[in-house]
Amino acid sequence: MSDESLFRFVDIPRQMPRRVPVKVRVTGHDEIYGDFLPDDAGEQAGRCIDCGNPYCEHACPLHNYIPDWLKLVQDGHLTAAAELMHQTNPLPEVCGRVCPQDRLCEGACTLEQGDFGAVTIGGIERWVTDQAIRQGWRPDLSRVRSIGRRVAVIGAGPAGLACADVLVRNGVEAHVFDRHEEIGGLLTFGIPPFKLDKHVIRQRRRVLEDMGVHFHLNTEIGIHRRFDDLLNDFDAVFLGTGAYRAIDGELPGRDLHGVHAALPFLIANVRRILHHQPLDPRFDVAGKRVVVLGGGDTGMDCVRTAIRLGASEVSCVYRRDEANMPGSRREVQNAREEGVNFLFHRQPLRIVGDTQVEGVDLVETKLVDDGSGRARPQNVLGSEKVLAADVVIIAFGFQVDPAEWMNQAGIEHLASGRTITGGEGRLPHQTAHPRVFAGGDMVRGADLVVRAVLDGREAGHAMARMLRAELQAA
Repeated sequence: MSDESLFRFVDIPRQMPRRVPVKVRVTGHDEIYGDFLPDDAGEQAGRCIDCGNPYCEHACPLHNYIPDWLKLVQDGHLTAAAELMHQTNPLPEVCGRVCPQDRLCEGACTLEQGDFGAVTIGGIERWVTDQAIRQGWRPDLSRVRSIGRRVAVIGAGPAGLACADVLVRNGVEAHVFDRHEEIGGLLTFGIPPFKLDKHVIRQRRRVLEDMGVHFHLNTEIGIHRRFDDLLNDFDAVFLGTGAYRAIDGELPGRDLHGVHAALPFLIANVRRILHHQPLDPRFDVAGKRVVVLGGGDTGMDCVRTAIRLGASEVSCVYRRDEANMPGSRREVQNAREEGVNFLFHRQPLRIVGDTQVEGVDLVETKLVDDGSGRARPQNVLGSEKVLAADVVIIAFGFQVDPAEWMNQAGIEHLASGRTITGGEGRLPHQTAHPRVFAGGDMVRGADLVVRAVLDGREAGHAMARMLRAELQAA
């Protein structure tokens, strides 16, 4: 690499894809980031200094070959870049949109440490995949040979989709079952369209179906199909059912009219957009004062959705400071630009009202080091104050809620409900039932999309190895 190209980052500043102006984007639900122009993508990719020790690659849970595909983009080899991305990531266009790159690959970028601004890894990842698929690229499966085995995948979220992708690449027939009418799980129903347009998931469905994946939607295991039947009809099963049970914090007043859990609120809006139908009146926040409790990405999704639904005032309450928020910094910035009011160092004590929400009783907090590694919020006596509200949305996170058929099948869980996998004598992601594997949020608890993709990918490889070994032993 020449000295001239090595120091491109000095003369070429970090540039994200163009963003839709705030006044325009808050009037609709379209994605707020546009596309790179080809020259801009290549120029941004060329800022990579090809570190001898690629910290970005190590910080990525999937260990994507980031410097290698950045070089391919710089040189104009779009299809080769897309192919290389898919070697490690079955859903690159999704991760490019929803990953908190500031805390992962871009946060570890050497240029970021030197205050030059990280390479726009996420934006390039998204752009490459979108462009390649539009231009007709599809995974090359010409050398794949069927091994005559079938696997049932329960859950069409990121873990299940990643698992199905890997299985078909290994010659295994994959059938994906999901209770919803669309694939994607929380990618479709939990993440708002302004972060992840739903045509992206539908496009990925077409890619997977072209690869040979079979989808069985509107099919809930335990209701429409018995789990025992899947064990009889398939050679193995992968569980990727996620974590959907909301944590309500046991706040007094949570049963008042106008109090909602985050996920039903988000799902109602997505279904309204997907099916071109009116919004469920329960979630109509137009002209109302909305308070969202919680500072994670789900909380950011709720406040930004409320803005777009015409709320007169939207506030986000979080018990720690901004530096300790679990959500993406980029999402916090977007929310603030769109008019969200943030109240840090506030702990909700109760939701107040008679039958209808009237406000939230908050107490100020201070952070105390208790030796646990993360400062703990401590209430400040005498600092209580009621924040007026017409609608309260609780976004404290999600827990795993194992289905009864899992228990009947002998699948083991922790006290928290998380599924136990791996360990001595088991393959990666294998449960106590030897023909059942699991991954994603149901194993980790509520976590990042990229880690669910990782689990699905690794489980797919483990299942393929097991099925091949069984064939050789037969």
